[in-house]
Amino acid sequence: MSNHIHNVVLEATGLEKTYQDAEIETEVFTEIDFQLKKGEKVAIVGASGSGKSTLLHLLAGLDSPNKGKVTLNGEPFSEKNDVVRGKLRNRYMGFVYQFHHLFSELTALENVMMPLQIRRVSTKEATAKARTLLERVGLSERALHKPSELSGGERQRVAIARALITNPTCILADEPTGNLDYMSAGQVFDLLLELNEDLGTALLIVTHDRNLAAQMDRQVTLLDGRLTTS
Repeated sequence: MSNHIHNVVLEATGLEKTYQDAEIETEVFTEIDFQLKKGEKVAIVGASGSGKSTLLHLLAGLDSPNKGKVTLNGEPFSEKNDVVRGKLRNRYMGFVYQFHHLFSELTALENVMMPLQIRRVSTKEATAKARTLLERVGLSERALHKPSELSGGERQRVAIARALITNPTCILADEPTGNLDYMSAGQVFDLLLELNEDLGTALLIVTHDRNLAAQMDRQVTLLDGRLTTS
């Protein structure tokens, strides 16, 4: 395997996505090619409704393209069934949503442990690793609090810790600061950049915030169904 291929964590080739509503077919985008390399940080920007989140969901295997393919860590991804995609995602990828999607009945610690428990890692090992990550994101004293007892920024930091617990090769984040106040948004974004630097985890963020996007290694813009590098 060449170094070029080995360095590509996530790759999309010829992606097309259309939605069928009764007699109307809506084309979201066509012939999308994209690569995310090891340790790289990239922003996808574009106007509201341009299809940024749809593209991220295709790259994450949460949706399937009409045409084209996605490869994750050199393994075919998009053509696999939901179960296999779920296993590959758990192995290689972390996902951070705009709305944290934490389980309300679980503590911060239990939420962070969840991906390892899906892998059937021992409770002792999962607990130890979750505590380490909560400390890493500055929430060790909030480990036993439930989401309702945490601020928006704290919830999002729990979500980041959960995304990191499997040592993923990449993290995909969909407007991770879009639901936060200015100060919390800055703290969460700085944390993502810091973790990218320290852990070498590739970072792909969908954002409408050009100031945040400017701090990434590169930006790609989704406009009129096409992806262009800016």
